[in-house]
Amino acid sequence: MRKQISFLAIASLIFFSACKKSTEELATAPVSDYYPLTVGKYITYSLDSVVYYTNFGVSAVIKSYQVKHLVEAQITDNLGRPAYRIIRYIRSFSNAPWVADNVFMAIPSQNSIEFVENNLRFLKLKGPIRQDYNWKGNTYINTTSLSSTLKYLDDWDYAYDSLNVPAQIGAVTIDSTIKVAEIDNQTAIDRTFSEAKYAKGIGLVYRNFLYWNKGNVNGTFSDASYGVIMKMIDHN
Repeated sequence: MRKQISFLAIASLIFFSACKKSTEELATAPVSDYYPLTVGKYITYSLDSVVYYTNFGVSAVIKSYQVKHLVEAQITDNLGRPAYRIIRYIRSFSNAPWVADNVFMAIPSQNSIEFVENNLRFLKLKGPIRQDYNWKGNTYINTTSLSSTLKYLDDWDYAYDSLNVPAQIGAVTIDSTIKVAEIDNQTAIDRTFSEAKYAKGIGLVYRNFLYWNKGNVNGTFSDASYGVIMKMIDHN
């Protein structure tokens, strides 16, 4: 009996030591490990776009596409910092030709990843990578002025929700991911939800965003309501 207890104690010690070591390694790892950027790198995703309508009694329609994010060139941003230009290609089904439809910019550093989309700058990742570490991911976006149409992006607290967790992304199994919980808020007239998952050496592998608002006089969805679900299909 004493030998069995000793064995269990040793096994528990080894387990907790391994967990502690893994957590410490994540906390000191550069965030760029989870958003690698080199010219020619790409990730292909399935993309479900949720579109809200107010006519004919239809609430929401899902339109499905494939998109590819290709790191096209190394550039500098308007502050002179090293950055990367990312071209998004889109097609409606797997055998259709790719068509370029948007341009993004990513600015990596040892401690953060900034991502510019439609002239909006998001702070997608920030160190240290530690459970529950949080930061204001939309701090560079004007959400408070009277003329802003982006009030739903105000004051989001991004936080590392889970670390080193296996994930099934569509048909792809990934051994270890980190999840960033960005917002989860709902009232009687609106809903805002966003989360993302990243894999070491790959980058963004999953994104789920939803925003709807029924603040119109007749209780219908506002024009700004939309949703996006992205799941990685493959990468190089």
